[in-house]
Amino acid sequence: MSNVLRMNSGRRKVRSLTPPPTVEDTIDFFDGSGTHSVVARPERELPPGGVPAYLEARKTGVRSFVLWTDEHRRERVASVVTRSAGGGVATFQVLGPQGELIGTIVREKALRGRGLRTRWTVTQPGGPEMVGYKGRIVWWFLWWLCLPLMVVIVLITVFDSIPGNEAGAARAPRRIRWRAAGRMPLEFRSRGDKLHLHAPEVDWRLGAALVALVRSFSDVNWDGHKT
Repeated sequence: MSNVLRMNSGRRKVRSLTPPPTVEDTIDFFDGSGTHSVVARPERELPPGGVPAYLEARKTGVRSFVLWTDEHRRERVASVVTRSAGGGVATFQVLGPQGELIGTIVREKALRGRGLRTRWTVTQPGGPEMVGYKGRIVWWFLWWLCLPLMVVIVLITVFDSIPGNEAGAARAPRRIRWRAAGRMPLEFRSRGDKLHLHAPEVDWRLGAALVALVRSFSDVNWDGHKT
């Protein structure tokens, strides 16, 4: 059985101009036996301009995260930094506590990169490219075919949603399957927002960074709040 990473993101109920005393979001690691533990706590890393500067840069695809070992920010597991962003294409590096390269992630937005679907390319030093596309073509076809109905569903979910609910019935296809050398080393499943690590050689820290990045580009993101 594969290992699984899942990000749990809780929206803050109390607005504040200062960061919370502890990091609330978590990334859980489930091993093949079914047991799980918190392995990282993601938090956006703000630039000198603070939240406004982060949100402005975010519009171009920029992201900057820290993955902490615990809620009190005692030690870094990894960091996610943006090397370039623009034109719908963003390149991120995942760095270890000492600044060592763990892996590179490239996101190419649909119709801006090399296809009709959003493309995610993940590489580890010395390893092959793992390429995944958001959603299957057949489901995207059905999505666009049913778009008028989906508009009605969106309106219903807006007026009948529970705070924190992601209104999954009205969401576009989000499943991503990465391929490399005839294998499927990684798989993001929209149900439960879980990243499956099918290949044992994939560094779980790279997987933790990847699931945080994928979630940050979702309709209900965890890093786009204004406080």
